Amino acid sequence: MSLQILSVRVQASRVLASILKREASLSTLLPVAITNTPANERPLLQQLCYGTLRYLPQLELIAQRLLAKPLKPKDQDVQALILMGLYQLLHSRVPAHAAISETVQAAVKLKKKPWAKGLVNAVLRNFQRQPELQQTLQQNPIYSYAHPQWLIKRIKNAWPDHWSQVLEQNNNQAPMTLRVNLSAISRPDYSERLKAEGIPHHFGQFAATAIILDNPVDVDQLPGFSQGLISVQDEAAQLAAGLLDLQPQQRVLDACAAPGGKTGHILESETNLDHCLALDVSPDRLIRIEENLQRIGLNCELKTADAAESSWWDGQPFDRILLDAPCSATGVIRRNPDIKSLRKNSDIGNLSALQLNILENLWSMLGSDGRLVYATCSVLPDENEAVIKQFLDTHPEAVEFRVKADWGIERSAGRQLFPQENSHDGFYYAVIDKKG
Repeated sequence: MSLQILSVRVQASRVLASILKREASLSTLLPVAITNTPANERPLLQQLCYGTLRYLPQLELIAQRLLAKPLKPKDQDVQALILMGLYQLLHSRVPAHAAISETVQAAVKLKKKPWAKGLVNAVLRNFQRQPELQQTLQQNPIYSYAHPQWLIKRIKNAWPDHWSQVLEQNNNQAPMTLRVNLSAISRPDYSERLKAEGIPHHFGQFAATAIILDNPVDVDQLPGFSQGLISVQDEAAQLAAGLLDLQPQQRVLDACAAPGGKTGHILESETNLDHCLALDVSPDRLIRIEENLQRIGLNCELKTADAAESSWWDGQPFDRILLDAPCSATGVIRRNPDIKSLRKNSDIGNLSALQLNILENLWSMLGSDGRLVYATCSVLPDENEAVIKQFLDTHPEAVEFRVKADWGIERSAGRQLFPQENSHDGFYYAVIDKKG
């Protein structure tokens, strides 16, 4: 039996255990685990982490039925192994005997007491012996949709005609989408570059810069990536720059800007701005913005600051503000399946209050006849149209620009996009103009 395979499962269990304990996110933990994993085993590591988290509510429901009592918080790594083993038995191509034996051996590698090895083995084999368990659980929406109950309820109540589609798409793999730098190359010309490399793809339906790959590839295989001809960015996120209606010599603020995809698109869309400022509360995330801008060869002032307060502002009004507000990220669960574990129902009210607070603060920095674009990657109205309607009700000088488009659904305020198969993620946009 391969020691590398065992190390992969140990690495995955540690990543998953940290997420189960809400210590960190997958995007933070997985890159570190990847560097400690042999290159040929990294795809398996990613599959185990993403797959287990994608079906986590379903797997936890099964584990509850098979465990005599819940495991203690200090044994979340054992819990993670059980969930990972169930994932492999239910949703992967790993042969059942290999999934069980290698997961059990990983329990040994965790250097737990012998009970851990025995427990993991017993739970996985009991699941094999109880095919009727799946039939019993099939009636439970947590099992059938693999989402926490609170999120199913919120999405179902908000979107009675669309909720099942949203939940199903959240469990699918998201496509790899490129944003073509139109200041450097046209979309048809870059398409020819991809064809020459044998990379099948199609144009995005809604953003003039979007190309969607039929299958993901390493960025190093993409022609012109290191020269900034393209960036990786979902098609829904590519709509932001166009909504800003950028003009030469404008002062532009990109608030909550990390990792900088929209900042780069702003600079590519209007190369003659008077000033561009990208703001983020995290200095580490600002480094990501700087790296992305260096790759595409464009410049922007970067500042570590909190968009909810104003001590960083020099008093000069902005002509355009993009507020990509902190949110539940319920529209991008397929890219970040750990949201199912990390997010709680109580978070939504706190987030909507924060969103309104940031919006109020940034509005004071927008000049007369300026435009603010409010964006989230959420599908929950509490974070979207409810925030905008509350803001508009208290600001007579704020006028919503009603976007007429062939994407999304028009709401009482703004437009809502749902995640679509082989297309864009879930997103929300509202455009507000400031009248003098």
